[in-house]
Amino acid sequence: MSSGLLDNILSELRYLASRWPVLLHDSVMASVAWFLAYWLRFNLDRIPEPFYGHAIQFLPLVIVVHLVTSGLFGVPRGAWRFTSLHDLVAITKAVFFGAAVIGIMIFLVTRLEAVPRSVFPLHAVLLVGFLLGNRILYRLYQDREVGRKPGKRVLIVGAGAAGDMLVKEMRRANPRIYEPVGFVDDHPDKKGRDIQGVRVLDDCSKIPSLSKLLRVELVLLAIPSANAEEMRRIVELCGQSDVAYRTLPKVQDILDGTARSQDLRRVSLDDLLGREPVSLDRERVLKGIAGKGVLITGGGGSIGSELCRQVARLKPGHIVLLDQNEFNLYSIALEIADEFPDTAVYARLGDVCDEPGVVDVFLTYRPDVVFHAAAYKHVPSLQEQVREAIRNNVIGTDVVSRVARENECGTFVLISTDKAVNPTSVMGASKRLAEMLIQTQNALSDTSFITVRFGNVLGSAGSVVPLFEQQIQDGGPVTVTDPKVTRYFMTLSEACQLILQASVLGKGSEIFVLEMGEPLNVDYLARQLIRMSGLNPGKDIDIVYTGLRPGEKLDEELFHYDEKLTETTHQKIHLAESRPVDPQSIKVGIERLIEASCRTDSKQMRELLHQLVPEFEVRQTVTEERQQLA
Repeated sequence: MSSGLLDNILSELRYLASRWPVLLHDSVMASVAWFLAYWLRFNLDRIPEPFYGHAIQFLPLVIVVHLVTSGLFGVPRGAWRFTSLHDLVAITKAVFFGAAVIGIMIFLVTRLEAVPRSVFPLHAVLLVGFLLGNRILYRLYQDREVGRKPGKRVLIVGAGAAGDMLVKEMRRANPRIYEPVGFVDDHPDKKGRDIQGVRVLDDCSKIPSLSKLLRVELVLLAIPSANAEEMRRIVELCGQSDVAYRTLPKVQDILDGTARSQDLRRVSLDDLLGREPVSLDRERVLKGIAGKGVLITGGGGSIGSELCRQVARLKPGHIVLLDQNEFNLYSIALEIADEFPDTAVYARLGDVCDEPGVVDVFLTYRPDVVFHAAAYKHVPSLQEQVREAIRNNVIGTDVVSRVARENECGTFVLISTDKAVNPTSVMGASKRLAEMLIQTQNALSDTSFITVRFGNVLGSAGSVVPLFEQQIQDGGPVTVTDPKVTRYFMTLSEACQLILQASVLGKGSEIFVLEMGEPLNVDYLARQLIRMSGLNPGKDIDIVYTGLRPGEKLDEELFHYDEKLTETTHQKIHLAESRPVDPQSIKVGIERLIEASCRTDSKQMRELLHQLVPEFEVRQTVTEERQQLA
C-alpha cells in the first residue's frame, strides 16, 4: 500500500472519529428501526422466539453495515444545520443499499429462517424517516424565531433562484439581520406564489408603493443576470421609493471566486452600463506579449497602470514604465513587484518630449512592444494651454514613435480618444494629429503602428465620476455642464483588455475603435451616483447646470463620416478605415509646431492645428453665446 493511500485512509478515519456524535446517533437509530420493523411485522405484538433471538443476533451486523454504507455515500459529512434535498438523496441511497446488503448477508447465513422478508423494507423506510427527521428537527430548532430580534425589513426584487437563496441565507443568520417581507418580480406567473414562506406581491413597478405600505427599510436586488436596461429601470424605481438598495454580486464574480453568492454590495455604475465580460483570444494575446519587452509610456496614469497589471499577467520578458509623476510611478512599480515577483519591472522617470531620454530608454531596455498612453486629456485646461497639449500629445508622440521605428520595435500602439473625431477642442485636435502622425510612421518601417480609439473610462484620473463622487461626499452641489450632454463610458479593465487584443489584431496603420455601447446621459449618471450614496437628488444633494465649457461637445462621436467602418474577428473591436494622410505635410507641420513651441507662440500653434486637422472646428459654448448677446 502506497504512503499516499495510507495517509488518505488515516485522514478519513480521523475525520469520522471527529463525527462520533453523528455516528452514535445513526447507530442508535438503526437499532431502533431494526426492532421497530419486527414489532410492526408482528402487528405491534410481542416478538416471538426464535425471531427475537435472531433480531438480537444480527443487530451488530445491521449497525456495522449501515455505518459503512453511510460513510460511502457521505452521510456523516452532511451539516445538520443545512439539511437539504441533497441529504435526503444521500440518506435514502445509503439506507436502501445497506438494507439490501444486510438482506443478502443474512440470506447466505440462515436462508431467512426466522427472519421475515418484510422486515428489510420496513427497516429501511423507518431508518430513512428517523435519520432525516431528526436532522430536519435540528435545523428547525436552529432556525427558530422565538426570542430573535427582528431584522431590517427587506423587499426582494427577483423571485428566482437568487431570491430563493437570499431568503435561505437570511433565515440562517443568527442574529437575524434582515427580515424579508415580500418579493416583486415582473414574471406574471410568479405573482401570488410563496417562496420560503415569503409572498411574491406584485411586479417591479410597485416598488415605491410597496416600500411605503410595508415600511421597507432596504430593497435587495436578487437579479445577478439582469442587463443594463433592466438595472436602470429598477434602480430608478428604487430611487423613487426613497429607500436604500443593495444588490447581489455579478454572476461572473461568483464564478471567478471573487465574491460569494450571498454577499451584498452597492449598485455600481458598472451595473448600469451593463458591460458584458470581455472574451479575449488569450492564446493570441499571450503570443504577442509573453517573453517580450514591453514599454508603457504614461505608466503611472490610470490606463497605463492598468495596462501594466494586465501585461504582467501575460508573463512578459520585462516591463518598462515611463512617466513624469514620481509617486504614481513608484506606486505601480511597487504593486507589480509585490503581486508578480517573477516579472522584471523598471520604473523610469522621464518626459516623452525629451528625445535623448527616450532614446536611452530604448537602447537600455530594447522594448518589442510599446503602449503609448502618455497624454494630457483634460479638455478645458488644454483649451488655454495649447503649447502643453501640442508638446505632450503631438511632439511626445512624434519622439516616441520615431525612436521606436529607428530601434526596430515590433509593435507600437497609440491610445487615442473619441474626442479626436471632428474635434472641437485643442485636446481633441492634438490627439487627431497624433493619429495622423502614427499613420505616416507606419509607412516608413516594418514596425506595426496601430491606433486604438475609445471613449471615457470610468474612474480614470480626471474623469467626471471621481469629481461627482467628491462633490457628493462634500455635500454638493453636483455640477453638470448641460442636462442633455451624453458620453460613452466603459470600465478601465475592459478598455485595457481590448487594447491588448487590438495590439495583436493589427498589422499596421489601423485605427481600431472599441465597442462603447450606447452613450449615457451625464445628468442621469450624476443622479444615480447620488442615489447610490443613499441620498436623493434635488433634496439632499443639489444638481447645478454650469453650461458647456470651452472645447466641449454635447455628444461625442466614435467615427468620422469618411471613415468606413468594418468588423474584425473580435465583436467588441471595430476597424475605422484610415483616411489618406500626406506624410510630407505632416512632417513639415510637426517641425513648424516644434519651432512654435520653442517660441511659446500659442497663436501660430492654433493656426497650424487648424491647417493640419481640417475638421478641427471651434464651437462656441452656450455660455459664450450668451456673453456675446449681452
